[in-house]
Amino acid sequence: MNTKLPRGAFRRSMVAMAAIALIATACGGDDDTTEPAPETTAASTATTAAGADTTEAPGTDCQVIKAAFVYVGPIGDAGWTKKHDDGRKELEAALGDCVETSYLESVPEGAESEAVFDRLAREGNDVIFGTSFGYMDQMLAVAEKYPDVKFEHATGFKTSDNMSTYFGAAEEARYLSGMAAASVTESNQIGYVAAFPIPEVLRGINAFTLGAQRINPDVTVEVAWTSTWFDPVVEKEAAEALLNGGADVIAQHQDTPSAGEAAQTAGGYWVGYNDDMSRFAPDAWLTAPVWDWGPYYISVVEAIRDGSWVSEQYYGNMADGLVTLAPVADVVPQDVRDQIQTVQDEIIAGSFAPFTGPVNDQDGNEKVAAGEVPDLGTLLGMDYFVAGVIGSATG
Repeated sequence: MNTKLPRGAFRRSMVAMAAIALIATACGGDDDTTEPAPETTAASTATTAAGADTTEAPGTDCQVIKAAFVYVGPIGDAGWTKKHDDGRKELEAALGDCVETSYLESVPEGAESEAVFDRLAREGNDVIFGTSFGYMDQMLAVAEKYPDVKFEHATGFKTSDNMSTYFGAAEEARYLSGMAAASVTESNQIGYVAAFPIPEVLRGINAFTLGAQRINPDVTVEVAWTSTWFDPVVEKEAAEALLNGGADVIAQHQDTPSAGEAAQTAGGYWVGYNDDMSRFAPDAWLTAPVWDWGPYYISVVEAIRDGSWVSEQYYGNMADGLVTLAPVADVVPQDVRDQIQTVQDEIIAGSFAPFTGPVNDQDGNEKVAAGEVPDLGTLLGMDYFVAGVIGSATG
């Protein structure tokens, strides 16, 4: 864990690509507009208005920063939301009585989230973190109403004077996990359970495939779309269909370990996501891209405390510790584990990038010329599958 990540470290310019706009329609909320009450995890402190001066923590000389977290799934999902909540707990541990955090879980994307953000702003929170893309426009609208409140949006691309975005290069760890997957397949068929056909997900599938092809050029990766971030039943059914179709390794861009449980039942292997989920299907486990959000959350709150916070677009990576790779299972041959370590070192050093050309799409069209590395804006607008992926990039 990199606990010394400074505010804005490894910051990169993000480009709002038109292709990203399709994300806004990929995840909709439901019609239930009942707002859940926030779960407060530190002693309450009174504030007179949104953005007002924070109260002083008893027995300290610091000002208490109130930070609210809005989660798209339950904290028990063992994946995406669980890791953000781990980051919230890291924040509490680091700043102690100088921060008060609260969270709301399973808040639907879309219209309902706007009322949630509005209420949290009115309740005097100094900073509000929204952890799913489908919160973007709603958070932006609320940010305009409360200029003294800081808003932080995960995975988006829209900003304002008081709203930042944050995300990271999961594609780096995806590439490495693809190397592991290719080393154990006997059928040369890998299945990939994926949520929505958006650039974030396409980028991950493509990086995974390129990593797999580095080890075994004959590997194909078949994608099953689930149209949900969190649905254990649907995720397991999608994995089972891929396994029944001949895949003997399953990867995922989903929030639960259900795909891995299906892989273990079928005698296959599994690459997880978000966290080390090996305990759920240890016989199938290979590795996973893992997030560590805590250092970023600490840096944001510290910046608010010292007055240095500014709106920015943060894209972390393996070099700054936001993205890591879970330990690779012993079933992966030692020579491949050694290669994975070598490539990881090169990624961290900046001497290699997963999408270094040549890269061709499914139709054989050159997307990245030999020796070239696409810029971040190009990656953020990715709207195609690379050669070797089976399935439609549009869902």
